[in-house]
Amino acid sequence: MSDIPAGAGTPDEAAAASTWQSNPPGSIYDYIRVASFSLGPDGRIEQWSDRAAELLGIPAHAAVGKDPIDAFVPGELRDLGHRKIAEIMDGREWVGLVPFRAIEGAGPHGLAEVYVMPARAEDGGRGAVCIVVDVRALRSIETDLAASQAVFGQSPMGFILFGADLRILRANARFASVFGGTIDSHRGRSPADYLPRGEAERLTGALRQVMESGNPVTELQLMGAVPGDQERHRWSVNLFRLHSASGRPIGVAGLATDVTRRRNAEREAASARRNLALLNAAGARIGNSLDLETTARELLDVAVPQFCDLASVDLYQGLLVGDEAPPGLADGSAELRRVAFASAVSDAPVVISACTVPDDGEPRPVEVGAVHRYPFNSPCASALRTGQARVIPGQDSDDGPELGAVVQSTLAVPMVAHDTVVGLAQFSRTKGSEPFGERDTALAVELASRAAVCIDNARLYRREHERALILQRSLLPPGDPEAAGLDIACRYLPGTTATEVGGDWFDVIELPGHRTALVVGDVMGRGLRAAVAMGELRTAVRTLALLDLEPAEVLSALDEIARGLGAPGGSYGGAAASRAASRNGGSGEAASDLSEVYLATCVYAVYDPVTRRCTFANAGHLPPALVEPGEPALMLEVPTGMPLGVGGEPFEEVEVELPDGAVLALYTDGLVESRDHPLDEGLQDFRTALTNPPPSSAEGAPDPLEDLCDHVLGTLDTHHGEDDIALLMARVQGLPADSVGDWKLAPEPQSVSRAREQAREQLVAWGLESLVDTTELLVSELVTNALRYGEGEIRLRLLLDRTLVCEVWDGGLVQPRRRRARDTDEGGRGLQLVGLLSAGWGSRRTPHGKTVWFELALPGGESAAVDPVEALLSLY
Repeated sequence: MSDIPAGAGTPDEAAAASTWQSNPPGSIYDYIRVASFSLGPDGRIEQWSDRAAELLGIPAHAAVGKDPIDAFVPGELRDLGHRKIAEIMDGREWVGLVPFRAIEGAGPHGLAEVYVMPARAEDGGRGAVCIVVDVRALRSIETDLAASQAVFGQSPMGFILFGADLRILRANARFASVFGGTIDSHRGRSPADYLPRGEAERLTGALRQVMESGNPVTELQLMGAVPGDQERHRWSVNLFRLHSASGRPIGVAGLATDVTRRRNAEREAASARRNLALLNAAGARIGNSLDLETTARELLDVAVPQFCDLASVDLYQGLLVGDEAPPGLADGSAELRRVAFASAVSDAPVVISACTVPDDGEPRPVEVGAVHRYPFNSPCASALRTGQARVIPGQDSDDGPELGAVVQSTLAVPMVAHDTVVGLAQFSRTKGSEPFGERDTALAVELASRAAVCIDNARLYRREHERALILQRSLLPPGDPEAAGLDIACRYLPGTTATEVGGDWFDVIELPGHRTALVVGDVMGRGLRAAVAMGELRTAVRTLALLDLEPAEVLSALDEIARGLGAPGGSYGGAAASRAASRNGGSGEAASDLSEVYLATCVYAVYDPVTRRCTFANAGHLPPALVEPGEPALMLEVPTGMPLGVGGEPFEEVEVELPDGAVLALYTDGLVESRDHPLDEGLQDFRTALTNPPPSSAEGAPDPLEDLCDHVLGTLDTHHGEDDIALLMARVQGLPADSVGDWKLAPEPQSVSRAREQAREQLVAWGLESLVDTTELLVSELVTNALRYGEGEIRLRLLLDRTLVCEVWDGGLVQPRRRRARDTDEGGRGLQLVGLLSAGWGSRRTPHGKTVWFELALPGGESAAVDPVEALLSLY
């Protein structure tokens, strides 16, 4: 056979040549380390192979021709060795372990397994062929086989060996238990027999890469199914190349671990972390505004795209317009308004036919700002009706209505706050995204609930804010106050924009005789409590002003009222508090626990346009400011009394004459005092602002008071919001001399006719002929009463401004009292006539007696004059 050429051309010759080719390094003999030598007929070594020299450490020149027993076997074993050699030479085979020693310096002593086979030479002589195996190599192979079998067979992970052709050579029991069959049934299979096409191609490519490059592949993630299990499994595969003892690649080993549960746990942990992050973001970003629409947009900013791809918020229309009734109907069909929409995939809302009312038979998306209803049988209406979230499946599902073409599923989540549904939030995911699960539903409910609470708080804030505004406006003069002989301008700025109510107030009160009371006060404290106390004091001021008391008397009465507000049960003075203290063992602290201290400052001024004099009284308030034409502003020296509610000190009055064109300013401390500068500095800035007003639009004309108010507020930089601010400014005009008629009458009967004549002549001069008859009648009644019930000289005064006022003065102290006359009485109807024919009447005390007055509306004025005939007939 040695004559066969290496390059034979015929198929048979090629096959023969392939069969007889020498194997490359890496055969089994490389592992077990086999060598050979032969014995001649004389029992001596005849041939010594290179492998024997390498294995036993004895070179050929030290072995050939020698007796192997004498040369290499220890002395104590030589007799036995000679007997065995003799038996072998007689033709017997022998296998056994033979200790040997190498020549000095050639190698260590060892133990070899020798297989001796008798042989015959060409001449018929006997000899032997010996096969030698290194026992240490055999023991190492046994250990390696046992270890590999333990790892391969007992491993809890799938172990597969792929050959050079990338087909399975061997699989362990764990792999067979997963994919079925016996261990041997998997031999020869490829990855395509276990995995989907794409995954099989990935694994095949990885095997080829490892086989060619020798670089391992770790944590290769593969997806597939196993027989009898509907769940898709995920495996983590590690691949590494196998080599022979000589280093030749012989295959690829694969170690596969089922990481499905670990992957699911990781996904759940990631989902939980994402949910916690979303909730944390929701807590930080939702509810920063008290505006309903802004809160809805904040919810969508958190949800899109971190939680879903599209989202919208609908709120009940009744809630948005401020209705006090519960916002939704029980059947979920109330009107809603789309207040917010957000999308990571489209700028336009998506039609959800299950929840959209068809318009002309064609469903259309709901635009932001549109008012709509959900059909009764729709999932959205069901969510609103039941208060439970609903998952609306996508169009690929057989158990739900179709959604938009790109939407996979939608969560319809009612927004519930304090057991009240305020709206509906919808979260949608597009195809390709992970569908909503139970955790997602719970998270959506939590997000919607947080937003709903913020929206309900915003609704409550708006309601309370509107109520506070109504309260504040009801406590301040409506519109632009008007007064005879005064041009009025005012400003009110609350210290807190959250409530817009406070304890500062101002008022303009019309008094008899075209006089005007100007009031500015400040209840210590802020907010609703101060506003309520302010309202009570303001009402008391108006009531006391209509009694026409002097300014000091008004403040004294207010002081008693303020002390009564803080006492238990509303009793005036400190008696109730003292009784409470005595019941608690005389403890003043106990009494203070039962009451609140209501302290307030107030300036009360009464201006008479006839005399152009103003009377001031001050209860602990800052002094009024006065600016006379062409002069710098100054602070009036009005004695500062104790604040209202302190009690025990009388109040003083100061009367000041005000020239025409002078500007009087009353204000609260919030205008001139703040943390940024002391009070003195603020007062100086205030005087400077009053002294240097803005330029007038008309040359020589006084500055409009409205512009002056704005100038003062802007100059003092009052936007600090530390305290409430009230500013009341009045420019003095006074009544012209030709608008006043003033006469003194003697206390005699003839004065009645004289009074009528004076009144008639004055009215004709003013062009008020239509009021002559009524005025004569009422003047006659008042002068007659002054003669009958009064004392001393009588004075008649007519004042013309926006109305006609008639005053009759006398020295008597008895106030007139209106009574109802019987049908048989001849008198007693005078004051009834005055009340019926006039727009108003009354009386007040003066330093030297009293004044009785009545008021008539002017022809063509805002209020119609009383018909005298109808008034007289009403008496009967």
